[in-house]
Amino acid sequence: MAWVLKMDEVIESGLVHDFDASLSGIGQELGAGAYSMSDVLALPIFKQEDSSLPQENETKHPPFQYVMCAATSPAVKLYDETLTYLNQGQSYEIRMLDNRKAGDIPEINGKLVKSIIRVVFHDRRLQYTEHQQLEGWKWNRPGDRLLDLDIPMSVGVIDIKTNPSQLNAVEFLWDPTKCTSAFIQVHCISTEFTPRKHGGEKGVPFRIQVDTFKQTENGEYTDHLHSASCQIKVFKPKGADRKQKTDREKMEKRTAHEKEKYQPSYDTTVLTECSPWPDTPTTFVNNSPTPAPTFTSAQHNSYNVPDSNSSSPNHQGDGTSQGSGDQLHPSATIQETQQWLLKHRFSTYTRLFSNFSGADLLKLTREDLVQICGPADGIRLYNALKSRSVRPRLTIYVCQEPLQSIQLERPEAGNGDSSNGAIYVYHAIYLEEMVASEVTRKLALAFNIPLHQINQVYRQGPTGIHILVSDQMVQNFQDESCFLFTAIKAENGEGFHIILK
Repeated sequence: MAWVLKMDEVIESGLVHDFDASLSGIGQELGAGAYSMSDVLALPIFKQEDSSLPQENETKHPPFQYVMCAATSPAVKLYDETLTYLNQGQSYEIRMLDNRKAGDIPEINGKLVKSIIRVVFHDRRLQYTEHQQLEGWKWNRPGDRLLDLDIPMSVGVIDIKTNPSQLNAVEFLWDPTKCTSAFIQVHCISTEFTPRKHGGEKGVPFRIQVDTFKQTENGEYTDHLHSASCQIKVFKPKGADRKQKTDREKMEKRTAHEKEKYQPSYDTTVLTECSPWPDTPTTFVNNSPTPAPTFTSAQHNSYNVPDSNSSSPNHQGDGTSQGSGDQLHPSATIQETQQWLLKHRFSTYTRLFSNFSGADLLKLTREDLVQICGPADGIRLYNALKSRSVRPRLTIYVCQEPLQSIQLERPEAGNGDSSNGAIYVYHAIYLEEMVASEVTRKLALAFNIPLHQINQVYRQGPTGIHILVSDQMVQNFQDESCFLFTAIKAENGEGFHIILK
């Protein structure tokens, strides 16, 4: 087969005609008949292509691209997968990019898609025992998650959800036509899943995987569109920076010939296409053994305000089957106990207490709960069970105008009463934080107003001027002050302003 390797030399030397004449003999020798020059050049081996591979016009064009803003390691050999070092708990941006060509997947135009980001094991052996590995990590780190979304830093993500039974995944909706960035935080480190050996440990690699789905006709996001992933290792804080520096220094000491065997370090990590993770979105959402809500939802750029007639610190309007929903009663069933845990932000422990009734949970002592849940969550759960509410820092009373007064009885003239005998009905607003945003949020809760429709909150001052309610103004409110408030539609017709009088 030396004739194949020397083809370029033959063409360059101008001996094409002589070579063409000798091809028939070679062809006979190979048992393939006579070949002309054009026949040989048409063979895949001369085009440096594999006939089994799809042609260029058949290449699948990925609809999305995900880019993580973290540098790749310089100590990775050519043709090996990139490796990226991350610091534990540090926020890293993943840019969600629309990579569609004109006319691709037109059914998602103007619609949202759902993405699930996971941190999973790279090692196939650990993938088979993932459940046991994560349960062991959960036992050693009660109350923690392997993966979180940094909501204040993220842009364009909507309806963010985390599942208490899947500590290594987060999901959200996003609009492909808009700028979208999800900032992730990985809390597990690579050496936590490595058996301790004499002479040190070698951390296992993880994978960051993004699976994206479109909405089906029945409204569920189960139709798979695209998946991509990258290989990472997670170090204790600042450890990734030190490892990156060490790799860079090692590469600088290598010869130019040795450096050619390694790929350069890039400032960002492009996630490469892969198969979708086996867990479907349906199983991700609907895996709760009870009708209790499985997800704790953190809204960003979208608001779902629950109905409530009170905004006291002990009443958030969740409406469970037990009275006010704050006090866990000994008669509470297992299902009611699960709902109580979810409502009071103990969703991490719903699985641990899956067979506990109200009486079972109330029998546990402070020491028991600290041992089971750790010091922080154990004390918090004990205080919640004993209904130890925190006194609000400030209480104000607010009544809405125009008055929709309740005619109770004709009272004596006095403060808070109108001349026709109707009583001004006020709502108590309890503030745990002395900031203007807390006032806005509590007003929305108390009067069932969509939070995103409130543009500004003003206080009416001398001569009827409108003063913007700031944090400093709230800090100077007198405790148990009374206000009347009215809502004025904004000039642009989008939302309205609230004026306190």
